[in-house]
Formats: sequence, C-alpha cells, structure tokens
Amino acid sequence: MKLAYVPLLKAQRELQGLPRDLERFRQYLRTVLNEDGVELPPLMIANPMGKAHVTALLDALLALDADGIAARAAAEASARLADVTGEIKTSLVVADDLMGGWTNRYADEFTLRFRCGGPPPSLPRWLKHFWITAVVWSSEPATERAVHEAVLTAVYRSAYVHRHGPARTLRDMLAQEGSVMAQAGCTAPVLEAEDIDYTREVLVPYLDADDMRTAIECLFGDAAGRTLGFTPRGLSPWAGLALALHDARFGQSSSEDRLHNVPVHVR
Repeated sequence: MKLAYVPLLKAQRELQGLPRDLERFRQYLRTVLNEDGVELPPLMIANPMGKAHVTALLDALLALDADGIAARAAAEASARLADVTGEIKTSLVVADDLMGGWTNRYADEFTLRFRCGGPPPSLPRWLKHFWITAVVWSSEPATERAVHEAVLTAVYRSAYVHRHGPARTLRDMLAQEGSVMAQAGCTAPVLEAEDIDYTREVLVPYLDADDMRTAIECLFGDAAGRTLGFTPRGLSPWAGLALALHDARFGQSSSEDRLHNVPVHVR
C-alpha cells in the first residue's frame, strides 16, 4: 500500500480562525470542493462552524506536530502492508463530537469503522483519489498516542476490509475491530475480567445481527445507545470493542472463535 500523507490540520485551523458566520461556511465549501467534485473529502467530517474548543484542540495538535506524527505512522503502516496494492491518500482531521450539532460520536464511529471500506475497484466520478481518514475527537485531549492510533487503526482497517471484505454482522465487526486495534498496538478500551465475561455472554444472541442499531448497542454500550434512543443491554461503555480487543490481544484464538466458546451458541 503506497500511502501519501496530506496534512490538513493547518487548513482546518485556518477555517477556525474565521468568524463563525456564513462566509466561514462558504470558505469551507471552497476548501473541500472543486469544480469536478470533492477535493479534500477528509474535511467533510469536520464541523465548519466549530467553536473555541475545536480551535484549542487544533492549536494543541499543531504544537504537538500531530501531522508529523501522523505522517510517520502512515509510513509505518505502509511498510507493513506490501500485499495491499494501490496509491492512497490519508489525512488526520478533528471531528467535533463535543459541541457539533450534526455529529453523534457513535453513529459517526460506526460509519468510519464499518462503512468506509477498503480501496474500491474504481472511484466515483466526483473523487480523484481514494482517501483514508483518521479522526481525533474534540472531546478528547491531544496526545501523541491518540494521533498514532488514529492513523494506524484507519489504515489497518482499510487493509482488513481489502483482505476480508466488509463486516456484515456483529460477529464480523468484532473480529475486524479486534484485529485492527491489536495490530495498531491499542491498549484501550479495557474492561475488568468479570465484565469481559459478562459482555461475552450478553453478546452471544446478537452475533449474527446485521443492523446498525444492534451493533452500536453491543459495541459501544448503553451510554452510547442512549444518545440515539436505543435499547440498553446492561453493557459498559465501549463493551463490545473492549471484548474484541481483549480477545485479539490475549486469546488463544481469534475474537470470533472465542465468542463461539460460550455455553450457548446461536447461529
């Protein structure tokens, strides 16, 4: 995989420096679009009317040299993915889940994790390049680890989809995310051992579910589900993802196989 990192944090920060009015939104559109379609699709995730907290995070990321960290992470991933062909652009952007009126963290995360896919056989007419977008969230502090993991998980996820196809069921999603997070060296989310066992048992009846609602309830937990009016299932924050990472890091077999090794199996 030939990855070309495109730094966009300064462009996002320049937009933030404009007054929060219609002209800022127009400048955002001019930055993102071109006469043929979308020039910089990663910025479509950004909140063009972000408030001061987004500005502060962008300043912290620029002071951290987050684009440099992200570029090195992209190079690291590229070197490990020789079996994935194609020239791909990648970038890091801030998504506003703290005060962004049109952003729900969990709905957006679901889309980023399971609907963006690997390199397509052909691009739509409105897009000149395939992009992989890494995201840091406005509700979280700027850290080197956050930037590094954001890029690695985004790239390894695209490679996973290229190799295995898109995840359709909760079982597939757990296997994908466990593999991706472990490969990226993630150490969180994490649960206590008793909660891991409990989560595994709760998820068994839903492993073949293929709808977004059930997946969000199981992967992200009750607190996430409540933000969308979904059904609480007695799960801790990020429960399903914590289980997937735990099994990928410490299990004797894959996350999918470990989920089979419970008293009840529903096919």
